[in-house]
Parts: sequence; C-alpha cells; structure tokens
Amino acid sequence: MAKPINLAVLLSGSGRTLQNFIDHIAAGKLDARIQVVISSRADAYGLERARQNGIPEVVVASRKYRNFDSMSRALAAELDKWPVDLIAMAGFMCLVGIPDKFIGRAMNIHPALIPAFCGKGMYGHLVHEKVIESGCKITGCTVHFADNEYDHGPIILQRPAPVLDDDTPDSLAARVFQQECEAYPEAIQLFAEDRLRIEGRRVRILPKRGARSTRE
Repeated sequence: MAKPINLAVLLSGSGRTLQNFIDHIAAGKLDARIQVVISSRADAYGLERARQNGIPEVVVASRKYRNFDSMSRALAAELDKWPVDLIAMAGFMCLVGIPDKFIGRAMNIHPALIPAFCGKGMYGHLVHEKVIESGCKITGCTVHFADNEYDHGPIILQRPAPVLDDDTPDSLAARVFQQECEAYPEAIQLFAEDRLRIEGRRVRILPKRGARSTRE
C-alpha cells in the first residue's frame, strides 16, 4: 500500500468528482487524504459535500479578482496554508497559474479525449454537444497534469466511451462520467505510488514495485 498523499481539491460546482474521491478513499481504493476543498464560488454544492465529510473548505471567489495574476496569487496563498502533495482540479472553472512548486503535482480531468474537443470555452455539456454534432463514434475522458493553458498538460490516462446514435448531451455526459469516476482515482493512486514520470509531452507509467517485468 502506498503512503497516503495529501490532496487539495479545487472545484466550482456540485462536487461530484470530490464525492467520488471521498468514496474511493473510504473504500480503501485510494491512498489519499483530502486536506482542503477550495471553491471559486461561494454557492458551490461541493462546499457542502466537504462540510458533510468534515473536510476544511475555503472560497477563493473568482469574481473578487480582476485578472489571471491576482486570482493565481490568491489561490497560491491559500494552498500555502495546507500540507498538499497534489492538487486535484475537479470542475474548477477558472484558468489560474500553477505555482512553480506544484508543476508536475497538479492534475485535471477533461470530458473528452484530448486533443479533441478541448481548450478555452470547451467545458461541461458543451463538450458533449460538440462531440455529438461532429458524428464521432468514440469519446471519453482524459486525466492530465495541469499547466497554465486550458487542457494542455501531459496526458496521464484516457478512457474511452462510445457515442450512441440516440445520445443526448445528458446521456453521453453520464456515460463519460462513469469513466471519469475510474480514471481520476486511478491516476491519483499512480501518483501516490510514485509511478508517474513526465518525459516531455509524455507521461510514463512505471511498473508496480515488486511486479515482474514482461521482458523477464
């Protein structure tokens, strides 16, 4: 078992991904402790989920800050108050600068297979609407290291989901979210086990310690 890592979870909405982390931790499937939940909105239901589970919660309200730099500084100052090994963005609807000390220690998840259907303005149901409009047969989710561009950092894991002929954005979103619920905890667990290595634009996943090599 890996030593539990300390997470800061960043969100702006309902906190479904936060709840997924909480459930995986409770089930013994994710070696992590959530030290703090930070929301960019005071009315985000994710804050209530944090309170219900005894997790400290903080608001760094995006509307209070005039620009990218001031919001980034405010977030960095709050993160400095907590023992954080990894930032997990969980529907955080603000572009912020990743503090230098967290480069390679901040993750995000996107509801499509990057580099398709991603970038500025591509979030939430709009992604699924565009996927359906395009006629794609396969979509999915992508967990990646976050950098200072939208949906840009090195890809850790991707999981596919089929696009059905009668899909609506709601039905497709539900199917993709099922994959998100597995992929994101898996990526965090790999980080906890020190099995991720960033090599340029690629992320190498190392074998589990004690596992036999396939080349033996």
